Amino acid sequence: MRISVLSGKGGTGKTTVATNLAKTLEYTYIDCDVEEPNGFIFLKPRILDSKEVNVLVPAVNYDRCTLCGECVRACQFNALANTGKEIVIFEKLCHSCGACSLICPENAVDEIPRIIGKIDTGKHNEITCIRGVLNIGEPMSGPIISEVKSMGSGDNAILDCSPGSSCNVVKAIKDTDYAILVTEPTEFGLHDLKIAVELVIKMGIPYGVIINRGDEYSHLIEDYCDENNIQLLGNIPFDRRIAKLYSEGRLLVDDEIYKKVFIKIAQSIEGVVLCN
Repeated sequence: MRISVLSGKGGTGKTTVATNLAKTLEYTYIDCDVEEPNGFIFLKPRILDSKEVNVLVPAVNYDRCTLCGECVRACQFNALANTGKEIVIFEKLCHSCGACSLICPENAVDEIPRIIGKIDTGKHNEITCIRGVLNIGEPMSGPIISEVKSMGSGDNAILDCSPGSSCNVVKAIKDTDYAILVTEPTEFGLHDLKIAVELVIKMGIPYGVIINRGDEYSHLIEDYCDENNIQLLGNIPFDRRIAKLYSEGRLLVDDEIYKKVFIKIAQSIEGVVLCN
């Protein structure tokens, strides 16, 4: 069972929900928000392994290259340019498709690995924790997301996804069994929740909603869920004690009151998922 946790916007409490649910359910935690992976701040796993993630980029062998430009014309991402004196390679535009190497009539284009980030694996008690980390300045997260997802395949897992509805989110939630959409009870939260709902419906993924920082305006989300027959999985209150735990980098389930809240949410999720 693989459950993705996402949100239409940043700052709704997606990682708070993901880390506390992983602890409550004792599922593997996979941080797919590789541009800002902060789940380990709260789970504090003991790091057992760290490995580099590489992508393949072209390297021109000028002993064979005739500067014919076939590689440049084949590239759909404008990662190559022919100056007439050399083939200029823009490595960060390269999507590692290999077309340039395949089409070169002189076999002058080799592919070499380039490091774009890393994957850390550790343990929080008996819970396996995995995170992808994209190097600063790298534009493409996709290869790391794919790699980090593959490392947790076969496990019951909580996937902490990027905020929004970008390609990174699509790649992270693809092939998950259930999606949890975390939102806040504001007009902005409702607006971006609708975008996330549209995404999971389009991808055919069963889903439910959790309200974070619930207050007197929670009815904004509750009414929307009622009108659209969306399962409301739980409501985490807007509470100073939660803010204090969060600011100390602690899990909410360290507090017995909120442990009960997440047990109830976990039971709701397991009930809904089993029905699906």
